[in-house]
Amino acid sequence: MTTANATTTKWGLDKAHSEIQFKAKHMMITTITGEFKNYEVSIETEDDDFTTAQISYTAEVASIDTGNEQRDGHLRTNDFFSPEQFPELTFVSTGMVKKSDDHYILNGNLTIRDITKSVSFETKFEGKVLDPWGNTKYGFTINGKINRKDFGLNWNVITEAGGILVGEEVKINASIQVVKV
Repeated sequence: MTTANATTTKWGLDKAHSEIQFKAKHMMITTITGEFKNYEVSIETEDDDFTTAQISYTAEVASIDTGNEQRDGHLRTNDFFSPEQFPELTFVSTGMVKKSDDHYILNGNLTIRDITKSVSFETKFEGKVLDPWGNTKYGFTINGKINRKDFGLNWNVITEAGGILVGEEVKINASIQVVKV
């Protein structure tokens, strides 16, 4: 709800002090971590009230990095992300619900391979500090999970032992710092 005295505040992501990652099971015995190296984040609030936050995240799918060039190459094929056909994935917030002084639920629409689904992420306010250069920074951790098959990421292989190679559940974990711009 916009109030007559509210002003719009724009926030920038401090990428040097932020991580936005995903995690998926491999052969159901280990967890692989990855990220998209090229992305943009936009955040606007009314004053400093993050319950009013309008957040958008756009990642270049071709910038996927799991620390293994062969795996990353496979993730860039039509078996998974197909960046030639679907160059970006996006998240656009639809609301931020305050549950307590430092806990929120971030709701939004996630689009991967032109499939959009509503998602929710547990969000924790980690604090507010003044950095040595006079900038006020806010910290948040964001955690949630999606089923990759909901977004058309269906490829898999059954192992000789009868297990699956890639888990369906993908965890999203972010630790971010934002600063007024």
